[in-house]
Amino acid sequence: MRVVALILAGGEGSRLTVLSAHRAKPSVPFAGKYRIIDFTISNCVNSEIYDVAVLTQYRPHSLNEHIGIGKPWDLDRIHGGIRLLQPYQAREGRSWYAGTADAVFQNLDFVLTRDADGTLILSGDHIYKMDYREMIRFHQEKGADATIAVMNVPKEEAHRFGIMTTNRNGRITAFYEKPKEDRGSLASMGIYLFNTDVLEARLRELYPQYPDLDFGKHVIPHMIGQDKVYAFPFEGYWVDVGTIDAYWSTSMELCDPDHPLDLWDASWQIRTRSQERPPVKTSVLGRSARSLISNGCVIQGEVYRSVLSPGVFISPGAVVRESVVMNDTYIGPGAVLDKVVVDKNVVVSAGVRLGSGEDLSTPNVEMPDKLNTGVTVVGKGAYIPENVTIGRNVLIDAGVDVDDFHELDAIPSGASVHPGGVEMPDFETNDLTQDRQGAKGKSD
Repeated sequence: MRVVALILAGGEGSRLTVLSAHRAKPSVPFAGKYRIIDFTISNCVNSEIYDVAVLTQYRPHSLNEHIGIGKPWDLDRIHGGIRLLQPYQAREGRSWYAGTADAVFQNLDFVLTRDADGTLILSGDHIYKMDYREMIRFHQEKGADATIAVMNVPKEEAHRFGIMTTNRNGRITAFYEKPKEDRGSLASMGIYLFNTDVLEARLRELYPQYPDLDFGKHVIPHMIGQDKVYAFPFEGYWVDVGTIDAYWSTSMELCDPDHPLDLWDASWQIRTRSQERPPVKTSVLGRSARSLISNGCVIQGEVYRSVLSPGVFISPGAVVRESVVMNDTYIGPGAVLDKVVVDKNVVVSAGVRLGSGEDLSTPNVEMPDKLNTGVTVVGKGAYIPENVTIGRNVLIDAGVDVDDFHELDAIPSGASVHPGGVEMPDFETNDLTQDRQGAKGKSD
């Protein structure tokens, strides 16, 4: 069975707050040297699928630069290879992708020119290893029109997924998109394999009714009633790092010695576009334990259970603990980082306490549903002045400079710092109470 793969990579990923403010979610750095999308692309190549298209939309520049012509994945080919497909204006009036299936429908001509029997639809924002050949064999053995990869999830998390029920042969009998009531725990992984002719027929049939055509909401429920749709069980490691807490906790778990996602498995390599950097350098005072440290890092302080991307500099006396620090960030002398995620090209000046205090529960004043587990996040290119103490669940926006802190020596838990102002939480419930005088609110 000849298969073409389409990777949906146009999502905004707003739950990752400032990490996806200037890049698409699939291009967010992960596990030090990788990007999130590297796992899906590598799965394709390791599964001997060499005809791949990446459907982009939201802030695609970083993603486009990272993928390039696909050389790191051996996808710089004349026949097949990797293609980057962005929405375009056509005579039919189409423009932005309005749903997952609409994105595929707008690129249906590309699919049909590949002369493939099957079309594999993938998400570009999940962390996992999967041999798609096993799913293809299952699909053929069942004589399926469509096959959905599924896994069991905890019942308390089932409301976040498409949940389905199956008969004893694995055929799907019902599909519930993010149900509010108990419908079981068999969840869709967002991995679909269609017979190309059936996919074309269903998309053309449904598009006139649903301009925001979506696989979970429209296509799959419609097909269950008239087509042979099967569930392919997957029991390996798979995680959606779509929230700050999930991103941070997954990164920390990678530091554990027995983590199931083996990045050192030579038989299933995760490939990426890498820059030439010198080896990691550690001084006499440098210490590290249970951490992932990428090339080009200089460790003159202490690093514990953390993930460092290429080019991070840890000054003498600095301590980085249970944190993710991305490319070319400078951590100044005596600075302490605890349970934080720091984006690229950030300067953390001397004596800064970033992620300080025991107050893990005060949510962020702007994003209480996204920053509420104690993780503080710093956006790309921010500059934090010397000796500032910054609490938990704090959002420091991309490009923030020294003047934006308004000479405050403490930013309390739950606050936000933006270019031009500091937005404070309710001080009565905060463990880093700081007088408002001198702080400029966002509304000023």
